[in-house]
Amino acid sequence: MSDQMPDSAPQFLTVGEGEAAREIAMLVRPAQAGNGAPALVWLSGYRSDMSGTKAVELDGLAAELGLACIRLDYSGHGLSGGNFGEGTISRWLEEALAVIRHVAPDRVILVGSSMGGWIALRLAQKLARQGGVTLPKLAGMVLIAPAPDFTSELIEPNLKAKERKSLAERGYFEERSQYSPEPNIYTRALIEDGRKNRVLDGIIETGCPVHILQGMKDADVPHAHAMKLVEHLPADDVVLTFVRDGDHRLSRPGDIALLLSAVKGIIRSSTNRQMPA
Repeated sequence: MSDQMPDSAPQFLTVGEGEAAREIAMLVRPAQAGNGAPALVWLSGYRSDMSGTKAVELDGLAAELGLACIRLDYSGHGLSGGNFGEGTISRWLEEALAVIRHVAPDRVILVGSSMGGWIALRLAQKLARQGGVTLPKLAGMVLIAPAPDFTSELIEPNLKAKERKSLAERGYFEERSQYSPEPNIYTRALIEDGRKNRVLDGIIETGCPVHILQGMKDADVPHAHAMKLVEHLPADDVVLTFVRDGDHRLSRPGDIALLLSAVKGIIRSSTNRQMPA
């Protein structure tokens, strides 16, 4: 197996300067020679990392098809340096953008899970403005239980009095996690920065096909949130797949099969779009 896993050793990229500098870990699988298909870029969710089930399965698909695959850990996550408590959407977006710019593929398919879906949408806005100049062109997106604007749409409206007090006095509040013994920590900086990164306040133009996978038994991101996102993507070719008994993680074998099928569909679509009429 080792000869098929050129990405097994993480690389590190310094992002930011001075006290803001942090070492960002990335796993980069190069494309097979002559394979011109877009590179797959994995964007994890909040407190998730690049070694999770979906990320590893995506990398496996890239290996099978001879595609490049780029995975990274945001600062404060996984193998990366930096303080999790200093993390914001702007900071994690900067890191994802820096990694993509460093690897420099010609075209990318962004695959974002939960908060990674929000970062993917913000990346799409950045790539649309600079695509083909210093950044790659966006060939497609697959979003799994996407959580754009979750700080202002899902957290702020539901804050309890004691959580508001904790934010005001301590600068953060804690919430029990159903996925980890450690509580989730949401900082005032994350929430305030989230308002600056809103995408559900106007039309989002990605200029590429988008496939959204959403569980209908998702306790973290209600499926109505995915429907709201679709309303903000009127110019794009959007497919929304509901998984009737799916939870937030969508990591069961059947869910993974849906994910890989969605990615293959976007790859086919991007290949067809590249062909002359």
